[in-house]
Amino acid sequence: MTAAPEDAPAEVLISVDVETAGPSPSGHALLSIGACVVDDPASGFYVELRPDRDAVVPEAIAVSGLSIDDLVRTGADPADAMARFAAWIDEMTPGGRVPLFVGFNAGFDWMFVADYFQRYLGRNPFGHSSFDIKSFAMGLTGRSWRDASLRRLAPLFLSGRELSHNALEDARDQAELLRAMRARAGEGTHDDSGGPAGR
Repeated sequence: MTAAPEDAPAEVLISVDVETAGPSPSGHALLSIGACVVDDPASGFYVELRPDRDAVVPEAIAVSGLSIDDLVRTGADPADAMARFAAWIDEMTPGGRVPLFVGFNAGFDWMFVADYFQRYLGRNPFGHSSFDIKSFAMGLTGRSWRDASLRRLAPLFLSGRELSHNALEDARDQAELLRAMRARAGEGTHDDSGGPAGR
């Protein structure tokens, strides 16, 4: 394996969480974005967006607690919201540093963010890559995909608390989860029973 060049741009891990009106950006609106720097969670970003399409899955709205009617009145224009998010990412990655999208089940959040960046900004500051905390948890603990759920991981790494479904608070909890798992990885990879992962 070839080592990265010494002059390669440093990565800045950015934890991102979204709330949406449904399961796919092709048919459902992105409603809120929360983000923070994984190693500096006080550096955060939050925006609520005006829905740009009408389809709604009631269960998705129930989870987020957001109101479509309120967002229609007070949500940011999507183009403005994505421009503001991009500007914040640029601010967090000075000197040519590279932002790396971090999420829990990152594929879901990344597809909405990537779609909205491309549609409204014409570019995605995160590029085509993302880091999935859930996959990292599987490798660290030896758990299955199903058992690497936040409900199962929270007692080990988040003092038992669950996500609030406020996008910024969830992004910060994700960052804390990743920091705790990285610390565990530095101590040696073991599952919660004390045995080597994967046994």
